[in-house]
Amino acid sequence: MQVSDILPVILALVLGLSVVLYVVLDGFDLGIGMLFFAFHEEHERDLVMNSVAPFWDGNETWLVLGGVTLWAAFPKAFAIIMPAMYLPVVLLLLALIFRGVAFEFRWVAKPHHRPWDWAFAAGSLLAGFAQGLVLGGILEEIPVRDGQFAGHPLWWLSPFSVMCGLAVVTGYALLGVGWLLLKTRGPVHDRARELGPWLLGALLLFIGLVSVWTPLASQRIADRWFTFPNFLMLAPLPVLTALFAALCWYSLRRGGELMPFLSSIAIFLMAFLGLVVSNIPYLVPPTMTVWQAASHETSQIFLLVGEAILIPVILAYTVLTFWLFRGKLERGQGYH
Repeated sequence: MQVSDILPVILALVLGLSVVLYVVLDGFDLGIGMLFFAFHEEHERDLVMNSVAPFWDGNETWLVLGGVTLWAAFPKAFAIIMPAMYLPVVLLLLALIFRGVAFEFRWVAKPHHRPWDWAFAAGSLLAGFAQGLVLGGILEEIPVRDGQFAGHPLWWLSPFSVMCGLAVVTGYALLGVGWLLLKTRGPVHDRARELGPWLLGALLLFIGLVSVWTPLASQRIADRWFTFPNFLMLAPLPVLTALFAALCWYSLRRGGELMPFLSSIAIFLMAFLGLVVSNIPYLVPPTMTVWQAASHETSQIFLLVGEAILIPVILAYTVLTFWLFRGKLERGQGYH
């Protein structure tokens, strides 16, 4: 196997790592924004926002890294995905901007901070929903002709993509519940535990719908999952998903604090692996593989050297931040 065959695979793994870490890390702080108005007292909302104040901006680093990796390592795929998903991506970026500004302005605007409460909650909700729209559009197979996007500006708006948007919102909200159980006490903790089982049930419903919808809509995916011996080799994925869901449900009911968060992350990882298995080796299913989308070999080497230096630094910063700000927050405590 030549270097030109190996480099795109390594960079695809880096891209996958960036997506996974973004979904897990930014997922829970988007989730607490989605749950913001489930807490009615101002001191409860202060505690909810403070629980992610030291983490949220560092978590979004992985979104930037993933976008840069797609652009620099797989420019042909980037040139198809971005025009196809232009509107959802713009919605995502605007939502993240308003949400980020709300973190800073909400505290200085008190007692006239209500608009920033809405900016925080709506920005979190729209950012998660936009990510689901992008996911749904890619899974529905972007129309491509002569290596270029061949659809209309609203082609991505479909029942399936909307369902994926709702699924991502639900999953992020469940991650937010797990985070609040881990970081808070009192009414915020209790309210989060009440919401957990409902969100878990809704997420499992969405996972089931996607699992049925995609093979029915695509013979390629159906063949990947339901032909022999693939069926036997891939069976552990849905089984593990069910086991992690049972563990999450049990820990929510039994008063667990760490396990609901870890098991909800595991459910996300199983869902991500399922999507990868369905579409590997395509970056733009079913027309462009990682090798077809890859940039020139020298560009890939240049990018890979930079990421080999940068990724350990980001990981070290992330670990240090979580260690320094470990433990639970009490009422009135914060980092603003």
